[in-house]
Amino acid sequence: MLGLRFPAVSTHVISTTTWCDDAELEARRRPRTDIVAEQPADDGVYELAHGPFREYRRELTAEPAEDGRWHVDEKTTYRLAVPVWGWLFRLPVARALRRRQDHFGYWWAPPDRLDARAAMVLGLLAAVQIVDGYLGTVLTQTLTFATDEFGQGNDAQGWVLGVVRAGVLFSLVAVSLADRRGRRAMLIAVGVTSCLFTFLGGLAPNIWALGGTQLIARGLSTGLGILIAIIAVEEMPARSRAWAASVLVLSAGLGSGMAVWVLPVADLDEQGWRAIYLLAGFGVFLVLWVGRRLPETRRFTEALDHETTAALIPDERDRRRQRLILLGFSAFLLSMFFAPASSFQNDFLKDERGFSATGISIFTVVTATPAGLGVLVGGYLAETRGRKPVGALGIVIGAVFATTAYFVSGPILWLATLGGVVLGGIAVPALAVYGPELFGTHDRGRANGVIVTVGVLGSAVGLVFVGQLSDRWGEIGPALALLSAGPLIVAWLVLRHYPETAGMELEEINPEDR
Repeated sequence: MLGLRFPAVSTHVISTTTWCDDAELEARRRPRTDIVAEQPADDGVYELAHGPFREYRRELTAEPAEDGRWHVDEKTTYRLAVPVWGWLFRLPVARALRRRQDHFGYWWAPPDRLDARAAMVLGLLAAVQIVDGYLGTVLTQTLTFATDEFGQGNDAQGWVLGVVRAGVLFSLVAVSLADRRGRRAMLIAVGVTSCLFTFLGGLAPNIWALGGTQLIARGLSTGLGILIAIIAVEEMPARSRAWAASVLVLSAGLGSGMAVWVLPVADLDEQGWRAIYLLAGFGVFLVLWVGRRLPETRRFTEALDHETTAALIPDERDRRRQRLILLGFSAFLLSMFFAPASSFQNDFLKDERGFSATGISIFTVVTATPAGLGVLVGGYLAETRGRKPVGALGIVIGAVFATTAYFVSGPILWLATLGGVVLGGIAVPALAVYGPELFGTHDRGRANGVIVTVGVLGSAVGLVFVGQLSDRWGEIGPALALLSAGPLIVAWLVLRHYPETAGMELEEINPEDR
């Protein structure tokens, strides 16, 4: 742990007193292998061998009782290595430490036990992912109100949302540089810059100036999301990468939710939407705070000392090219459907179903908040049941429900949206890890940048397509339905051509990294 800067966390003490027989005492004297792996340090003293703790120590004293049993006192002192989110785990960890079991396995924990470094890195990434989620949601939540102030319509919205996607070129440059300069340095750079340009969007004098600031801000926030995913995959244990992805998706959802929570300010004044952009300035401080504590990934550090030979092997070169084409094509089709399905939701609710800004905020919070359940379950299932079946099922369910929501109203609208978000959410962590997993350390950033760029191109095509047709037809649903075939094709590709990577080390998936 030398060189790591752990954020300050509280020290907790658990003291228990019990009476037990000889067999039970012997069991308590054995080093734990559940929430924590212990190693003996002295007679009755056990210290940390492995686990998500910055500090850990268990002291056991036993005295014989008159009835032939033992009077046992245990004192466990520990400090979790989970920054920012440690308060969420305080009660479950304390409960687990009081009630030991013979194996590791808790519904609230990853399939693999994390060590202190992995726990710290994931906690920091989840914090900065909130910022990324906020940055990626601001435009879609506010554009319908901005266009009202600027006197524009659906056609302008479609073009702005489509053109802004071209900012992905900035993310492609950033993540490509991360393969040479390091993940941490680029995460700080793109995070801070994206926050600043989002802030400037709140000062835009017209729709095109707003689009210009968001061209850069959204592009760099996309790069920030890619870097977060890469760092997580490179640092997490083999059987916890998808689970970690689900945690990061939940954090992004929290950031997106924050943008929705403040959306009602758009009802207060015609220019109220600008406040949502100005709040992004606070993200600069969080990104810098995380950057000072986040270590460079071990795999990138090791890769600096070794030259890859995979580029000299035709089979490896062909394999990487095939994977790039497969994931890029899938990203194009998925984004072409899901980008307009998400981006035009507020416009659909406001213009076709008569929702106010407050009504939209309530609808989004009610239908989107439970998505965390599907994402969290999906992350666990992707590790225990496999990426392919979980990913394919979630894609199909999500596409069907999302399309249905644009043709119904009343309670069915709420249920269809809720069903698509929750049940479709199980696919998110299963698919999110494929990009970082299927490429070696030396080109992981560049390859994922290319995939995301192709996906953003698909979203631009879908947004312009739906924007144009919805203006002509007066409805968004029919245009979206035409694009729903894309996710069904991807589901077939996942089952037929995607490799199963659950439980495999990155060096097994990418032999060039061995």
